[in-house]
Amino acid sequence: MSDNPVAIVTGGSRGVGAATARMLSENGWNVVITCSSSLKDADQVAKNCTNENAEVVALQADVSKDLECIATINKAIEKWGRIDALINNAGTTKFAWDHSDLDSLTAEDFQYIYGVNVVGPFQMVKAAKEHLLKSENPCVVNISSIAGIKGIGSSVAYASSKGALNTMTLSMARNLGPIRVNAVCPGFIEGEWLKKGMGIEMYEGTKKHIQNTAPLGKTCSPESIAEVIINLVEKSELITGQLITVDGGVSLNL
Repeated sequence: MSDNPVAIVTGGSRGVGAATARMLSENGWNVVITCSSSLKDADQVAKNCTNENAEVVALQADVSKDLECIATINKAIEKWGRIDALINNAGTTKFAWDHSDLDSLTAEDFQYIYGVNVVGPFQMVKAAKEHLLKSENPCVVNISSIAGIKGIGSSVAYASSKGALNTMTLSMARNLGPIRVNAVCPGFIEGEWLKKGMGIEMYEGTKKHIQNTAPLGKTCSPESIAEVIINLVEKSELITGQLITVDGGVSLNL
């Protein structure tokens, strides 16, 4: 069994997932990162994160598929014999910004988004539970969004899925102790994912608006979200069942 604590970070090929894997490895954690399609990017993240004190490996896994969740957990156990933290970061959306245009979404869109954003984290926790219970400070962090609290964001389906993830977080925290289960709910996160989904004009306009109107005058970076995740994983031994908004105060104006 590894002397290092072990974490799994889903959706680890970029953004918040990659930043979290990097910070964990710097703190002496061994990490499995998963990605659904961009294995080349995930492999590069793993290579960059691996150091003399910690190892990071990448796997291709679609969290909406139960067998692939189980395979991810099995890989960590085969390699290091333990799991101490699970960060459910993998997520997806369909960009349909006008929430009044209900024709922009189909039942299939909802089912696909829920499959990744809600069913995926459930399946990962289910597969990891017996191993997490052997840890001295087991922790699950679900990466949600202020969309799930305020009913805003890239689409009605996305906001709804994050609302469901928040509710599931509360249920799991209540019933899976001593495993601590929390959700981090970021606002606008700078990066390629939103830039691509919004288009550069909307992205830059939204960023500028937040910087001009939010109480702290700042947008989130992947690193700023990762810092909160690391704090929950390593230091917050009495925090469970919390939905932690990280948005520079944006949601206070909504």
